[in-house]
Amino acid sequence: MALIVQKYGGTSVGTVERIQNVAKKVIQTKNNGNDVVVVLSAMAGKTDRLIDMARLINKDPDPRELDVLLATGEQVSIALFSIACKTMGHDAQSFLGFQAQIMTDHRYGMARIHNIDTEEITQAIEQGKIVVIAGFQGMDEFGNITTLGRGGSDTTAVGLAAALNASVCEIYTDVEGVYTTDPNITKKARKLKYISYEEMLEMASMGAKVLHLRSVEFAVKYEVPLHVRSSFVEAEGTMVVKGDTRMEKVAVSAIAYNKNEARLTIIDVPDKPGIAALIFQPISDAGISVDMIIQNSSIHGTGMTDMTFTVAKDDYTKALNILKNVAGDIGAKDVQGDIHVAKVSAIGLNMRNHSGIASKMFSVLSEAGINIIMISTSEIKVSTLIHEDYTELAVRLLHNAFELDQDQPDFEL
Repeated sequence: MALIVQKYGGTSVGTVERIQNVAKKVIQTKNNGNDVVVVLSAMAGKTDRLIDMARLINKDPDPRELDVLLATGEQVSIALFSIACKTMGHDAQSFLGFQAQIMTDHRYGMARIHNIDTEEITQAIEQGKIVVIAGFQGMDEFGNITTLGRGGSDTTAVGLAAALNASVCEIYTDVEGVYTTDPNITKKARKLKYISYEEMLEMASMGAKVLHLRSVEFAVKYEVPLHVRSSFVEAEGTMVVKGDTRMEKVAVSAIAYNKNEARLTIIDVPDKPGIAALIFQPISDAGISVDMIIQNSSIHGTGMTDMTFTVAKDDYTKALNILKNVAGDIGAKDVQGDIHVAKVSAIGLNMRNHSGIASKMFSVLSEAGINIIMISTSEIKVSTLIHEDYTELAVRLLHNAFELDQDQPDFEL
């Protein structure tokens, strides 16, 4: 008998009929001899409707009360699901986040899980019940309801799988798995049989919506096997697992892109120690994450340099205003920005052992007349910043160049 954690997203439980279908799927897993813990999101669109209602009252609603409001979305899902299971003759017990003792910090709207006390969950499992837990929510040390941010139900599921030492965490969504790139851009995109934690982490950081970034971080930390699959078809999905030497046959596994990028440049910055800290500290204090960074030190003895970096497009205006203030304080000449950019990346666990990946990528883009604005690299990723109008073309060309439409080598999981 295995313990399986299953998470179903908003589209999977978007209607009463779909909730009933999910209940049948979970009951089948239970009938196969497994213990099952189910994590549910709010019904599709429910969270947005709740936010809209709150903003009709106040454009900037109180964060604590907003979390109390948003947590009701998952409460509806788990109650309806449990009713469905019981109607079908199987005992189920629902738990809200605080009832499941999912303890978080107190950052409303973006809380992080600190600990999960599994005693009551384990008791319900031992009683033969299907355990149903509200995703996306928890409780801080003061007893306040908190939410984990968009995609937080994935994090709830992986956190529970780690705490319960589950055999696998199955993430059910509206896609059949993880693909070599966005199937909406090229029909040659292929579903991967498996992908490493590290590769999935890079893809999630690029904005791939299959798995939430923090859920992958949890999986990496606790080595939780993930199975990404569709709730609408019976096909096998994609396993997310620890990397293995048998994966070395392929240098590039996927081409990812992110259009939620903006570029900022502060011009003629004094080239001396401490200036970078003066630039980035107020950016950090404002809660803005910085991605690609380039600094061009002067080789002509002018003592001045340019600093260029990227932020999320949603943070562009705030970051631009901060930089303008900083520029005056440090004596920089000017601040420029561009929101019409996108990041395209080649990702592969074994890229570190293969030479020529970057040069091939640059050549392909060059031959198509696509100008590279910025470049960043890691052991398993090469990223280029380009004009957003060329995003789809770049993805298709790179997908073809690295032959990602070929069948993936077999790998025993």
